[in-house]
Amino acid sequence: MTAKPKTLDVSIMGRAYKVACADEEREALTAAVEYLDRKMNEIKSAGKVASAERIAVMAALNIAHELLIAKKNHNGFDSESWKRRMAAMEATLTETLSQQDKLL
Repeated sequence: MTAKPKTLDVSIMGRAYKVACADEEREALTAAVEYLDRKMNEIKSAGKVASAERIAVMAALNIAHELLIAKKNHNGFDSESWKRRMAAMEATLTETLSQQDKLL
């Protein structure tokens, strides 16, 4: 018989989620939730992005960018190239999502 995975109740931008989490990953997951919540609330507070979906995408892009910069600093990534690519992706996503909002 397999043990049922444990869940952790978390809150991101005021919304509750249940996330499967092993005991040994609980602290890291909690830190990740706090970091994501902070990033999403920063974007929301800036007032440039309205929907939760768009805020999540922008937060994901920002965090991915931070990760790539951190990897570059440790593994020789070309950060300027990644910055340009991330900026282009962000612009494309913003334009696409704004067009989608007009349709709805």
